Amino acid sequence: MAAVKVLADVDTGVDDALALIYVAWAHRTGRAQLLGCGTVAGNCTVEQATANTLRVLELAGLEVPVARGACRPLAGALRTAPEVHGEDGLAGAGVGPLYRKPSPEHAVDQILRLSRQHAGELVLVATGPLTNVAMALVLEPELARRLARLVVMGGGVRDLGNVTAAAEFNFYTDPEAAHVVLESGVPLTLVGLDVTHQVYVEETDLARLQQVDTPQARFARHLLRFGMEAYRRLGGPARFYLHDPLAAAVALDARWVSGRWVSLSVETRGERTRGMCVADWRRQPEAAVPHGPGWAWVALQVEGRRFVGHFMEELARWARGAGADGPAELAGGRDTRDERAAAHG
Repeated sequence: MAAVKVLADVDTGVDDALALIYVAWAHRTGRAQLLGCGTVAGNCTVEQATANTLRVLELAGLEVPVARGACRPLAGALRTAPEVHGEDGLAGAGVGPLYRKPSPEHAVDQILRLSRQHAGELVLVATGPLTNVAMALVLEPELARRLARLVVMGGGVRDLGNVTAAAEFNFYTDPEAAHVVLESGVPLTLVGLDVTHQVYVEETDLARLQQVDTPQARFARHLLRFGMEAYRRLGGPARFYLHDPLAAAVALDARWVSGRWVSLSVETRGERTRGMCVADWRRQPEAAVPHGPGWAWVALQVEGRRFVGHFMEELARWARGAGADGPAELAGGRDTRDERAAAHG
């Protein structure tokens, strides 16, 4: 199978970082070609997301262009998520010196350029708010026909919300951008809460990583444990949902999920429903692969435990493989449990 040509658009918080690691390892093992990353404001500011992306790719041993993108949504104020991702967006690991610099190209221009260079082949995977993607589609509507696929982590048609009762975080952060994307006619795969809430890591899932002692393994354990504790503090069980890693996996291999074509719209005005992904189950597609505004292929089922096992195994392989020749660990990215054990002898 030929390597999938991927461009990632990220707001690098904890799960984006894990998704980037997954794609970077696929790149290093010949299953993907990561052509670049664009950053957007969402989980954290775009400045922080850019720095975090550069740091994660450095730890992953991969040097690809990182282009800074939109610093705020198309409308309204930016709402970040430090309660889930930490004040730096990276569980306390996004501190210390930064050795690489971002590309001088804007993320929107990078999307447009790479879509021209790899017309019909490029898979764009967006794991943050859709601000950059929407801006690119407004500037060049033909982008919708150049992309092989756009895989979006966002929304939900049955499992509706995680930031409000009705809305998922990425769609809620920039519903106007989500509306533009849905109305563009782009070949869209939506990996939303319907499936991402079925893929989660608990403490027992860390066994493979516990057997690896590299900076990469310690960093991955730190991210996952930080995320589990964040969800516990918010009132849920101590588990971390692999929202963005599942979208990244689907970008490389759509067989991870099953679903159907659904007619969708996004609520942009409702007082309690802003950002809600609205499915019109009455409409039936007129073709096997419908083209036109408002249609998306929506993931509805996933074998959750199978995917978690696969993801954790890939993470462990990355931690072993990259650890042999990778850089030193990120500042702050140490395993907090290991530190407590050392402190107590």
